[in-house]
Amino acid sequence: MADITIRPMDADDADRVLAIYQAGLDTGNASFETTAPTWTTFDEAKLPDHRLVAVDADDTVLGWVAVSPTSSRAVYAGVVEHSVYVDPAAQGRGVARLLLDALIASTEAAGIWTIQSGVFPENTASLTLHERAGFRIIGIRERVGRHDGRWRDVVLLERRSPAIT
Repeated sequence: MADITIRPMDADDADRVLAIYQAGLDTGNASFETTAPTWTTFDEAKLPDHRLVAVDADDTVLGWVAVSPTSSRAVYAGVVEHSVYVDPAAQGRGVARLLLDALIASTEAAGIWTIQSGVFPENTASLTLHERAGFRIIGIRERVGRHDGRWRDVVLLERRSPAIT
């Protein structure tokens, strides 16, 4: 993993970020979404200070992580929902864990006390990754939405910062 660097995401990364996102969506086990958004839509939905990419020695984006606010209410200012995606060719190299660790450091430095996510139960690699990064399962939302014509459950995960009390 010495050849992998984490850096802030910028607009020059848009094509790779969206291609990696689409590759994840194409698996059918990453999201209810089926098509990656435009860069403008993606950019507007994510908090700018917590968008990171993992790059190799050639600065090729291998994966990304980003957060969105869960609510516009002030009481929830310290709660975000995250997404993490890795290029299929880079999976199994620890890229997602590096991204999550960097995200945790970034959000804690900003006073964010909870990172949450929803994962399809079939996405066992993501569930294992999150558990190892300190996330816990809150519960399962059963048949919460339809995806490709069938009802899907979502496992709710969260990581509470031990540093922010």
